[in-house]
Amino acid sequence: GGIPAIPTKEAVLEFMMCIKKSLSDGNGVYLRGFGSFIMKHRASKMARNIEENTTIIVPAHDKPVFKPSRDFSLLIDSDNHIKHF
Repeated sequence: GGIPAIPTKEAVLEFMMCIKKSLSDGNGVYLRGFGSFIMKHRASKMARNIEENTTIIVPAHDKPVFKPSRDFSLLIDSDNHIKHF
């Protein structure tokens, strides 16, 4: 029983490509009860290169992030285990 592995793998890969495309177009992906894939803007900042003992400037950039939904977060306990209800 179950779903064949090859079509499932292809569906998951296509879903991930859709998320990447949506984010690159500036749109977030929101999955009710699971979470959101969004782009977050990071301002430029000063940082230290410890090996060379120098200060560098990290330029402003956008970064993809996943933010779990409240329901998703409530399922995970403080030891990162799924709670069983």
